Amino acid sequence: MSESSTSGAAMTVSAAFAGMRSVTPVTFRAGCPDCRGRFELAASALRLAIGASSSTTFYSFTCPECGVSVRKPAGERIVELLTGGGVRTLRLHSTL
Repeated sequence: MSESSTSGAAMTVSAAFAGMRSVTPVTFRAGCPDCRGRFELAASALRLAIGASSSTTFYSFTCPECGVSVRKPAGERIVELLTGGGVRTLRLHSTL
């Protein structure tokens, strides 16, 4: 790693964040199998559980229209999208 060329001066917080743009919150499209509602959810409304196999890897949320708890399987691509979007993740460990 190379040192900064600011002649040893410490960088201020405002200088470190200068030029950064505000981040648009990530939303995910989802559907409820019970009421057939279609909606968008914030990352905070989803939970991802990663298990030892595809049958134990899923995401879940509560339907904002009917209130039912929904659980859907999550393949590799869904896991990538959800984790990249900031969805809280739980890693499940199998017990023998």
